[in-house]
Amino acid sequence: MSTPSRFKKDKEIIAEYESQVKEIRAQLVEQQKCLEQQTEMRVQLLQDLQDFFRKKAEIETEYSRNLEKLAERFMAKTRSTKDHQQYKKDQNLLSPVNCWYLLLNQVRRESKDHATLSDIYLNNVIMRFMQISEDSTRMFKKSKEIAFQLHEDLMKVLNELYTVMKTYHMYHAESISAESKLKEAEKQEEKQIGRSGDPVFHIRLEERHQRRSSVKKIEKMKEKRQAKYSENKLKSIKARNEYLLTLEATNASVFKYYIHDLSDLIDCCDLGYHASLNRALRTYLSAEYNLETSRHEGLDIIENAVDNLEPRSDKQRFMEMYPAAFCPPMKFEFQSHMGDEVCQVSAQQPVQAELMLRYQQLQSRLATLKIENEEVKKTTEATLQTIQDMVTIEDYDVSECFQHSRSTESVKSTVSETYLSKPSIAKRRANQQETEQFYFMKLREYLEGSNLITKLQAKHDLLQRTLGEGHRAEYMTTRPPNVPPKPQKHRKSRPRSQYNAKLFNGDLETFVKDSGQIIPLIVESCIRFINLYGLQHQGIFRVSGSQVEVNDIKNSFERGENPLADDQSNHDINSVAGVLKLYFRGLENPLFPKERFNDLISCINSALREMLPVQMKKLQRHPLCIKTVD
Repeated sequence: MSTPSRFKKDKEIIAEYESQVKEIRAQLVEQQKCLEQQTEMRVQLLQDLQDFFRKKAEIETEYSRNLEKLAERFMAKTRSTKDHQQYKKDQNLLSPVNCWYLLLNQVRRESKDHATLSDIYLNNVIMRFMQISEDSTRMFKKSKEIAFQLHEDLMKVLNELYTVMKTYHMYHAESISAESKLKEAEKQEEKQIGRSGDPVFHIRLEERHQRRSSVKKIEKMKEKRQAKYSENKLKSIKARNEYLLTLEATNASVFKYYIHDLSDLIDCCDLGYHASLNRALRTYLSAEYNLETSRHEGLDIIENAVDNLEPRSDKQRFMEMYPAAFCPPMKFEFQSHMGDEVCQVSAQQPVQAELMLRYQQLQSRLATLKIENEEVKKTTEATLQTIQDMVTIEDYDVSECFQHSRSTESVKSTVSETYLSKPSIAKRRANQQETEQFYFMKLREYLEGSNLITKLQAKHDLLQRTLGEGHRAEYMTTRPPNVPPKPQKHRKSRPRSQYNAKLFNGDLETFVKDSGQIIPLIVESCIRFINLYGLQHQGIFRVSGSQVEVNDIKNSFERGENPLADDQSNHDINSVAGVLKLYFRGLENPLFPKERFNDLISCINSALREMLPVQMKKLQRHPLCIKTVD
């Protein structure tokens, strides 16, 4: 390849890399905008709720005053009557008069209840919404700080990848140049040796000495160029190894950010929001239910909405609203240079000892980091549970505010023990904010540690695979491009990455032949999990699961892992069913051939027609049906 073509190819590779990094950078900016927009929408929603309940409190106050005026107007007319004197004495009245007094007392009671309701709206519900608004803004600011740190770390990783890629290109170009010069020296040597083989009887002695001297010079030049070529070749191999290791670490870091860190950041923004909103709305529900039980039918709709305040599903919807911002990007692929077809870390003899030492160092450091990070994780989870306990206190029941007596206590004294008037509220909020501060500090520490572990683990695993296949290293470095390695005998133990056939969106028969699995692991494992935990689940195969969890399970199966191997139900059943549906939906050739589909439907319909009369007879003999007929 000529020099201009080589430079053009290098520019195209760099331009493609820069374009991909630019897209990721734009995604990071868009993610921050989405989170900020979500916070603004929440604050506006809370402001609207405050305005709504403030106006409703005014209406309830006016209604209470009108009821009180109504009761007072008619009570004043009866105070001078004999009936009123008899009522004050022993309350032994005729039934119509007693009903009249009870009606007036009920109006006064309703007046007091509506005044209580207005007070709860003004001094409890509205104040709760104000606190939620403050908490949401504070949570967003703290999450934004962590997001900026994660973005900076991610860009550092991408810049590091760019640097090692440029270094690899430079050393590889120098290696090619040194090889060219070495071949040129070899050609000169062959030409000089050919001249030395001519008949020498007619050559003077002086010319013979000159030829010998020239041959020695060429030999020395060849030796120097041979040494230079060996040196440059070694540098090129090391640079390529470093590029491949950094490439693996970069892809792992980017994948972790989009799949895990983004979810954690959204959780931070949501921290306490749903639970606090749940408490505020339940305060409203409690007041309304105790005021008028006949309104339960309409309020049940609101209660169902309150019961559905769940951060996990809201987060999933939020991410689905902005798929372009939260969809993980494509993995960075190895960009070969100048026809270099080696796409694996080289474990040849010159660098094998160095790679082994580096692998051992990574293994030791990872062991220490994982222990430390696990402790930080436990502290973070314990702190999060403490915060959840703080924001899920069931303090929204105001039924005691509607317990009536003959006393003439004011409305304020009736609600003197409400949520916001308790002396401990200031201390509770201070403790909550202090705990939040500690949680964010530990979360930052955990995320930074897990990011470092992810990068080091990616390098460690790549080195482990490389050093474990040392006997195949020479074959892998010399085989022609686009020629797959020979399949091993024990295919069941191979990693998923070595299968020639695709698991998802592939051909089932080809996969079975290549993997040695009579039934694909994904089918067997998903059906086993559904059989254990999903047979009584409502909406199985109909309700969609979490797209994030579906992608996680899918990627684990594609790596040859079995994420459903343990017997603990730590996966959402709808997500597992979604993975199974995704697998069968993507097969190139469906399980039931298209040309036999109509025959299959006909068989099913025939079987149903034969079964229906039998089932109807059994149903008619059922005790419930007999009782209904009787």
